Amino acid sequence: MNETYVKNVVEAALLAAGKPLSITELEQLFDGAQRPSGADIERALAALRGEYAGRAIELHDSASGTRIQVRREFGAAIARLWPERPQRYTRALLETLALIAYRQPITRAEIEAVRGVTVSPNTIRTLLDRNWIRVVGHRDLPGRPEILGTTREFLDYFGLRSLDELPPLAELRLLSDADPQLALPGTAAMPLADGADELPMAGADDGLDGDEEISGADDLQAAGTGMVAAPPVADD
Repeated sequence: MNETYVKNVVEAALLAAGKPLSITELEQLFDGAQRPSGADIERALAALRGEYAGRAIELHDSASGTRIQVRREFGAAIARLWPERPQRYTRALLETLALIAYRQPITRAEIEAVRGVTVSPNTIRTLLDRNWIRVVGHRDLPGRPEILGTTREFLDYFGLRSLDELPPLAELRLLSDADPQLALPGTAAMPLADGADELPMAGADDGLDGDEEISGADDLQAAGTGMVAAPPVADD
């Protein structure tokens, strides 16, 4: 099959999908009799990477495959196409997600022991609903507590191919120093967002889930990767 045609189909698919596509998914775009091999698809991707050098878009590999995205340095300008209020998350949710990502597999009780506060069911439910975390098993303890871990969708959202690519905690603490909206486990208390009173050191997260909204997850995503080339899909 013509290599130029394969490359053009792969490029068109990545632009239209607006999400990562695996080699297998890209192979399925072609008729069975003339289907290119995985090596052919890899060559097409390599050719596109070369063509995108120095341009505003790039190919980026994540856990689910490859996607076309806007380079990070152009993200702020392109974001003006969608002036609506970005998705915002509570400090409690981000701290909980960070603990799961870095200390998984981990139970809710273990998260509470580190954070020193009770984790709200709403926080866990939100992470489950976004499919950033999942139940990977149960501890052999009374009550059989759920063990939590991150998902492939978590890796895709933050532009990671594997958990090995998570930035060192020291780098995240530097990021939190640069952006006082983002607090991480083990760091000093940060100033709160407008409208919040204070961050309790003990008790439940429930008071934070509706009040203290911050944009830390989006900040972390922007720090790791660019914007997907296709328009974003609105959150449910």
